[in-house]
Amino acid sequence: MTANTEVQTVLGVSHPLDQLSRAEISRAVSILKDGPAGAETFRYISVEMREPSKEDLRNGTVTEREADAVLIDRADGRAYEAIVNLDAGLVTRWTQLAAGIQPPFMLDEFAECEENCKKDPRVVEALNARGLTDLDLVCFEPWSVGWFGEDAQGRRLMRALVFVRQDPDDSPYAHPIENLVVIYDLSSGTVARIEDNEVIPIPAASGNYLPKYVGPARTDLKPLSITQPEGASFTVTGNHVTWADWSFRVGFTPREGLVLHQLRFRNKDTERPVINRASLAEMVVPYGDPAPVQAKKNAFDSGEYNIGNMANSLKLGCDCLGEIQYFDGITTDSHGNPMTIKNAICMHEEDDSILWKHFDFREGTAEVRRNRKLVISFIATVANYEYAFYWHLFLDGSIEFLVKATGILSTAAQHPDQRTPYGQALNNDGLYAPIHQHLFNVRMDFELDGLRNSVYEVDTEIPEDNPTLTAFRAVDRLLETEQAAIRKADVAKHRFWKVVNHESKNLVNEPVAYRLIPTNAITLAADERSHVSQRAQFARNNLWVTPYNRDERFPAGEYPNQSTGGDGLPEWTKNDRNIVDEDLVVWYTFGMHHVVRLEDWPVMPRQNIGFMLEPHGFFDQNPALNLPDLTQAATTSNESTCCNEN
Repeated sequence: MTANTEVQTVLGVSHPLDQLSRAEISRAVSILKDGPAGAETFRYISVEMREPSKEDLRNGTVTEREADAVLIDRADGRAYEAIVNLDAGLVTRWTQLAAGIQPPFMLDEFAECEENCKKDPRVVEALNARGLTDLDLVCFEPWSVGWFGEDAQGRRLMRALVFVRQDPDDSPYAHPIENLVVIYDLSSGTVARIEDNEVIPIPAASGNYLPKYVGPARTDLKPLSITQPEGASFTVTGNHVTWADWSFRVGFTPREGLVLHQLRFRNKDTERPVINRASLAEMVVPYGDPAPVQAKKNAFDSGEYNIGNMANSLKLGCDCLGEIQYFDGITTDSHGNPMTIKNAICMHEEDDSILWKHFDFREGTAEVRRNRKLVISFIATVANYEYAFYWHLFLDGSIEFLVKATGILSTAAQHPDQRTPYGQALNNDGLYAPIHQHLFNVRMDFELDGLRNSVYEVDTEIPEDNPTLTAFRAVDRLLETEQAAIRKADVAKHRFWKVVNHESKNLVNEPVAYRLIPTNAITLAADERSHVSQRAQFARNNLWVTPYNRDERFPAGEYPNQSTGGDGLPEWTKNDRNIVDEDLVVWYTFGMHHVVRLEDWPVMPRQNIGFMLEPHGFFDQNPALNLPDLTQAATTSNESTCCNEN
């Protein structure tokens, strides 16, 4: 196993889509501090590369390097957006946002909330009443407050749930302090109020998973080695990657984490564009338990927490295995200092079983070719949960996006003699985990053989004229406007959607296409009248399609933190714009309906959630016919002849 680390340029960039270097972040912050953000009370939510216009990128006319910044003034709680021209050294746009708009939280605000909650005498008194006097063992876990019509003062708030450890390395999630919630005001730096309701006994049973508690590790698993003696098959130049017939650029933002740019596939010596930009655009985790503390848990981990800033520094042999290429994530702390997340993105190859095979029973011979995939990933820790995000590129032109969810359940307490129907008891001590959902939305700016694309919904139908009673066929329906393209998956109709280019035809004179296969196509379970539903309307449907607009970036709007809802996709699609033969963005919502099981405790085995994109007439035939026959490289005579055996 080996690892290569991506070297960032210090004073310049090699491509307009490179993320900002540390030097560029420092320059942008310096320009802002010398201009409208000179007060010491300003804090930096994010400073990131402002992506050039698509037209300038296509024409090669990008002439200036710019930064986007979001700031908040702690003096009055007002938020600002800025555009900084790094070449000219100027702030070219400075916009004060409307009162009450709350940008995502900064990392040090989480620490501030916990620290100051422990200093508040009312909080200390409430803990003492529950017999908790060692504040070093008490954990305050800040959540976003969402919106429930309770706070119209424009304050920047956090909602801290409370847990306790039995000793310093104990898992606090085994011991929730139910019905005690602290609302913390970041604007004033003080506790706004305490919600202190019925005392429920704190579950005492251990939930530890560390080796010293679990016991000796098993010894019957032999080493499994992943080796590539000749090295990896990909080539990396700056942030540009080529692998097999694929090429793309790796990006990183504080809000999205990993971004793929300019995804192209080489076919017959032609670089064919597939997707211009793809990323996780939003996610929401609503809980279905009506208990007072649990009912208000609905985190937007991207739009409220800046999930890219929570990326792990990945480790060889643990998070990634094989011949690895790492890319750093460069972001900023709240004071505008550059912050490097070392090895934030991992890229490697994996074997993926057979890609195609046929055994000719007449001749007694077989041809088989093995598949492999290029894996580009990052992992983020959001309090108790870990989310691992993977883009998989395959040799036949297929694309997979996969989320692997693990970590620790967000737990609750009930009286030991009770069993709520809204969660799974984890022991007989009153500990349980509520039912909840993890809903993700991926934004894909398609550019399939060019800018002018359209989307069809494809259902399998039984024709009315069906004398044999065995006929069924796939029927395409063109989605002509935004409202017509707000769709749900339908497994009974074997539904999928395909993106086509009417101006690019394949061998049989049909428009070239990629199809989106809607696996894990859940939608929001909460009532449409609920507050979380109003704020996460993107999750009430699986498919949305919009004409490209560089300002329409996030499905729940730019600032879902404490928003009242209706922003983003529901607002944009009211215009019902034409989406036929246009530059299109496809938004797909999918997720995990998490009915908790005992096996998810004390740390959850990985759960996979995702979807596939497959070429559907994009090629004239199987594009992977030219793969090598790897049986000739096998190490034993049995292996070298197995494909030709009867």
